[in-house]
Amino acid sequence: MTEEATSRPLPALDCDNKPFWTGGKDGKLLINQCRDCAYYVHPPAGFCPRCESRNVRPQQVSGRAKVYTFTINYKQWVPGLPERYTLALVALEEQDDVLLPTNIVNCDPDDVVFDMPVRVLFEQQEDVWVPLFEPSGA
Repeated sequence: MTEEATSRPLPALDCDNKPFWTGGKDGKLLINQCRDCAYYVHPPAGFCPRCESRNVRPQQVSGRAKVYTFTINYKQWVPGLPERYTLALVALEEQDDVLLPTNIVNCDPDDVVFDMPVRVLFEQQEDVWVPLFEPSGA
């Protein structure tokens, strides 16, 4: 799956974000979507910032994205992460203003480029499945 399991700080799960953090158990990237205007809402929230509807529910997305921006970190801030790793924001294929903070894995940091197609994979830690992204080759 990924180079090495880490000891990432884990999120506090609540009713709005739990599907996002646990959907990886079933291999699903779940993003809240407004049932009234179809807008994807991330970070997870119980209302739509576009139309203010509270009719927001988790929706499975493809897991395909493009690298929006990135940086290479040269300091091991979290035990278990390699000394050199890529932090990125990826833009989801379904709605390019949904930007997920993540790590790009299974790829040398020097090979990451803007607009690079990536796909989701999950790293389990306790009851959380952290969405990470790897090059898709598309």
